[in-house]
Amino acid sequence: MSGGPGGAFLAGLLAGYGVAVPVGAIAALLVSLTARTSLRVGAAAALGVATADGVYCALAVVGGTAVAHLIEPVSGPLRWAAMVVLLGLAARTAWTAWRHHREGATPADTRTGLHTPGRAYLGLLALTVLNPSTVVYFTALVLGRQGGSTDAVSAVVFVVAAFAASASWQLLLAAGGGLLGRVLTGPRGRFATAVGSSVVIAVLAVGLIV
Repeated sequence: MSGGPGGAFLAGLLAGYGVAVPVGAIAALLVSLTARTSLRVGAAAALGVATADGVYCALAVVGGTAVAHLIEPVSGPLRWAAMVVLLGLAARTAWTAWRHHREGATPADTRTGLHTPGRAYLGLLALTVLNPSTVVYFTALVLGRQGGSTDAVSAVVFVVAAFAASASWQLLLAAGGGLLGRVLTGPRGRFATAVGSSVVIAVLAVGLIV
């Protein structure tokens, strides 16, 4: 990495925000999950997303083009798998919300299978890993900034900064979902949130392929 640890830290922050800020299906899922469960669950899910970004960033720093070439042949199937999983989550969320709303269930009963911090972390980690474009993105940035050789300290700083940037943004999304959950405390509000987020997630999931 050129520019030493200081330059690597700034580059890592910019790279992390660059991959995290664009709103997609994962971001919509994170916000709606937090709104329907708790900030603790949402924070765990946010760290799951950031962990995947950090892992892909580390792979790009270590492997460079070799990792990108390894991922490229399976990028299509991975996107299809991500779309199927996200559509399944959207359908389940909408169906569960409708069923409990019709039966007069409490808002706590409309949670999905990601209702614990551990499950939320692993679930969002797995979903984010299914997005192979992340490693391609980081690889392009890493190769663009490399000089003749890569300094180990700068490489570590770059990865840590990218993880921190992604984590801060995902936690901000989770906090927004937590505030939304506090505002929509009634059954109708929770139902509208669940159905609305399901539609958004489904549309963005299809966008992974289209």
